Amino acid sequence: MDVRTAFFALLLVVLGAIATLMIAPLLQYVMAAALLAFVLYPAYERLEPRLGSKMAALALTLLAVVGAVVPLLLVSLIVLQTVASFLGDIDGASLVERSREIARDEFGLEAEQIQALESAVLAEIDSSLSNAAEIALLELLSLVNTSIEMGLGLIVFVFLLYYLLADGETFVAWLREVAPLETEVREELFAEINVVTWAVIKSHVLVAIVEGVLGGLGLYLLGVPNVAFWTIIMVVVAFLPAVGVWLVWAPAVGYLAMTSGPVPAVALFLYGVTVLSIVDNYLRAIFVDRDSGLHPAVVIVGVIGGIYLLGIMGLFLGPVLLAVFKAGLNVFSRHDFTTAAAESTHPTETPDKLDGETASSPTD
Repeated sequence: MDVRTAFFALLLVVLGAIATLMIAPLLQYVMAAALLAFVLYPAYERLEPRLGSKMAALALTLLAVVGAVVPLLLVSLIVLQTVASFLGDIDGASLVERSREIARDEFGLEAEQIQALESAVLAEIDSSLSNAAEIALLELLSLVNTSIEMGLGLIVFVFLLYYLLADGETFVAWLREVAPLETEVREELFAEINVVTWAVIKSHVLVAIVEGVLGGLGLYLLGVPNVAFWTIIMVVVAFLPAVGVWLVWAPAVGYLAMTSGPVPAVALFLYGVTVLSIVDNYLRAIFVDRDSGLHPAVVIVGVIGGIYLLGIMGLFLGPVLLAVFKAGLNVFSRHDFTTAAAESTHPTETPDKLDGETASSPTD
């Protein structure tokens, strides 16, 4: 390697490191936009002949923004309503009186001792209020900072989604051109990634929505309160295969047993182990085992690891990234790159070279 080649390679490494540092804070938004563009691209291909490239991309981007913002607002309203309802049901006077009864009946404390204990608790609360204002201010500043970062990330997400739809073909063509792979390997890799990505999206998102809605329907029919809130929770936990919605309906069985009697509790238990378990096992098997072959344990690692790395976006992106990695390993295992690299490093002698050697030999 000569000096110019080494300098150019070093320059590329430096620029690549700078680009990585710039993209890293926005990584989850960039990857989310790429995944959503991948999902919406079939719809874009249908709309593009009718509306044109720019209008079709703009329409789908607006649809995606509305489809993301409206459910987020609904979820926020449901959570706030549930918290407000819970706080409204708390009777402070009854709670204090109940605490006094427990202290008197269960622990045998005298009235003077109870009053002294209340005074000590109130004094401790008063001393903690001075630190509470400082903590609240720090949390407020952190919330403002997080909101600004999220707002900037969402702006990047929206613009990137639009341009990936409008100029996606150009971007994919550039990737095909710069990828240092043979044509056969490159096309096989792209096809494998397409298959496993769709398989994980179907098994990951569709199964979670179906399970959450069916679980919420069961809770509603059996009289569990705050059904909308628990339905959202079940949709979220349903992203975890083999763990899933039983984290919600199993405690609900105990709640019904204590409040409504054994019949509703047994009915919910049977509903969970039959309907919800069948949906989880069979739908995941259909979408995962037949298409991607991504084991449920890998999906769990992808979900939890994705949340650690990418935040809430990791629910969707984690398993997809592991599926793409597996697709790359599958393609790599089917091709002998070592032999190809050896042949490219030590090419066989060509007839022209042999002719040149013969021509340079001494003549009479």
